[in-house]
Amino acid sequence: MAKEELRTISRNLQELQKKLSLLIDSFQNNSKLPQHSRISLDSDDGVSRLGSASSEVVAFMKSPVGQYLDRHPFLAFTLIVFIVMSAVPVGFFLLIVMLTSLAALLGVIILEGLVIAVGGLSLLCILCGLGFVSLVMSGMMIASYVVVSSLINYWFSPRPLTQQNTNGDFLPAMKSADFEGLYQE
Repeated sequence: MAKEELRTISRNLQELQKKLSLLIDSFQNNSKLPQHSRISLDSDDGVSRLGSASSEVVAFMKSPVGQYLDRHPFLAFTLIVFIVMSAVPVGFFLLIVMLTSLAALLGVIILEGLVIAVGGLSLLCILCGLGFVSLVMSGMMIASYVVVSSLINYWFSPRPLTQQNTNGDFLPAMKSADFEGLYQE
């Protein structure tokens, strides 16, 4: 009886394996996957592998880490889940880094433009003020030059000496002939 049950179980497993193979073949034939990426159930070590999808995958599976993960499927699944789930925060972090860099670049450009604008306006105001101050100073210097030169000419100009006449009129003490030698060169 136990042998009959083992035979029926064995037959059932063989039929189940054939149905599974037919199901996988029908999926592969109806799918649009290329031939090299289809699943092969007839591998020597009993592991489902991708045909010749990637030599890197085959090389990884032959490495000690790949062999270890092949013997510990729960750890391999945990590692795959961790990698897939960590892709979202890493992607958000990289997005934030790129946006921050872009904002900093634009901020530096805007800040530089603001500094140049404020500096240009300050320079314009200072130059206008210097122009006004120089205009006032040159006006004052010209006015003082005219005043001082007029005073010097008034103080040091040769004037005829005057004397009082009996009539009360002021007459020059010198004659005009006396001045002729003064203005000759």
